[in-house]
Amino acid sequence: QVQLVESGGGLVQAGGSLRLSCAASGRALSLYAMGWFRQAPGKEREFVATISRTGDSPYYADSVKGRFTISRDYAKNTVYLQMNSLNPEDTAVYYCAADRNFRLVLPSTRNEYEYWGQGTQVTVSS
Repeated sequence: QVQLVESGGGLVQAGGSLRLSCAASGRALSLYAMGWFRQAPGKEREFVATISRTGDSPYYADSVKGRFTISRDYAKNTVYLQMNSLNPEDTAVYYCAADRNFRLVLPSTRNEYEYWGQGTQVTVSS
């Protein structure tokens, strides 16, 4: 079983950037498709981005496309989310998640992921 720990959140002004990290222990992250989700106060947890086991063909929510980049470092057993051009609507707790199943399409819903981190807070001020 894999354990996931997010880091890198914080307070940033609108237009700024942050890079979130999701470090794994217990199993190699190469065994999993990985995703990022976020949850703002009073809202449902929503999909942000996902990346395959091989690191190709990442997929993004329309709301972050062109601003966020998901990547993975196999040597460090870590997945990243680079977030640029942040705006107040990006304020949320960000979670990384791992999917052990092999699918024809990259997972983009909560139910498709079995393992979750504890989350890291991102706050964007206007």
